[in-house]
Amino acid sequence: MSIKILLLEDDLLFAQSLEDFLDEEGYEVKTVHNPNTALDLTYTQKFDLYLLDINLPIMNGIEFLDALRQSGDLTPAIFLTSYQDKDVMKEGFLKGCDDYLKKPVDLEELHLRIGSVMKRYKGERKQCINDICIDIEQKRVYKNGRVLEVTLREFELISLLFRNKDKVVSKEMIMNTLWSNDEEGSDGAIRVYINRLKKVLEVEALKNVRGLGYIYESS
Repeated sequence: MSIKILLLEDDLLFAQSLEDFLDEEGYEVKTVHNPNTALDLTYTQKFDLYLLDINLPIMNGIEFLDALRQSGDLTPAIFLTSYQDKDVMKEGFLKGCDDYLKKPVDLEELHLRIGSVMKRYKGERKQCINDICIDIEQKRVYKNGRVLEVTLREFELISLLFRNKDKVVSKEMIMNTLWSNDEEGSDGAIRVYINRLKKVLEVEALKNVRGLGYIYESS
């Protein structure tokens, strides 16, 4: 299965050059030039990697990535930037980027960096908390090695809780993860999915934090 990349770059000529190169290397690339369009796509499609310019209209690339991270989206991200300021790149890493390349970008180096980031990410695709494990790539949930029956939306919910283990996950984060902009979630719907997961997982670790959200405790 090819790696699916969202490329956000407002330089049309540079974006086309990147897309042509990545296509030749076997990646599946979706190129957009506007951060709002890119945000909409992240709510309706699943990507394996984000390639992001920093100097963008409407919101810069760091603000864009921060918005994704705040919504619970932990998809790996690489910045492609002409910035030389170390403080800018420090902020980028603090907001959750995995790597960056300075423009003009060496395309062969970009290919190598993508491979390195995806290799690290693939190693993290199977996550376990006690006797419950999730496989991010296969979208499966296991208990003591046995596959549990969950829907795709239930899987997205437990993945979000696993990524934020021992932290309270707000209802807003859950809604942003489970429903796209043109869908309407609700507190009641969240409770249904939480109760369903409690029944399927048969664990005490998934708890309601009154007035705040939910938490999956690792101990």
